[in-house]
Amino acid sequence: AYPLMPWLMKPYTAALDSDKEVFNYRLSKCRMVVECAFGRLKGRWRSLLTRSDLSETNIPIVIAACCVLHNLCESKGETFMAGWEVEANRLAADYAQPDTRAIRRAQRDALR
Repeated sequence: AYPLMPWLMKPYTAALDSDKEVFNYRLSKCRMVVECAFGRLKGRWRSLLTRSDLSETNIPIVIAACCVLHNLCESKGETFMAGWEVEANRLAADYAQPDTRAIRRAQRDALR
């Protein structure tokens, strides 16, 4: 789902020894935590569900602001309705992600 970047952690594939299996398991658990966190953020801040016209440099700032505001709401006891997250996930399904496999293959082949 994401392009290969030096800072991006990906699970090991192919023949796995026990260390690689443990790494994959822990990476999977971390990913689930991140996905749940973004689900809650999208539930509370619907603007995260839509396409953004912000520059790539401003998007992390907006997400960080949503995190701060979410944490403030949580600390003040503002109710988070479980239905918000369900609805956000339903709405997010309407925004299909582009298939970038052909682009990645072309980039890989260009590097050969």
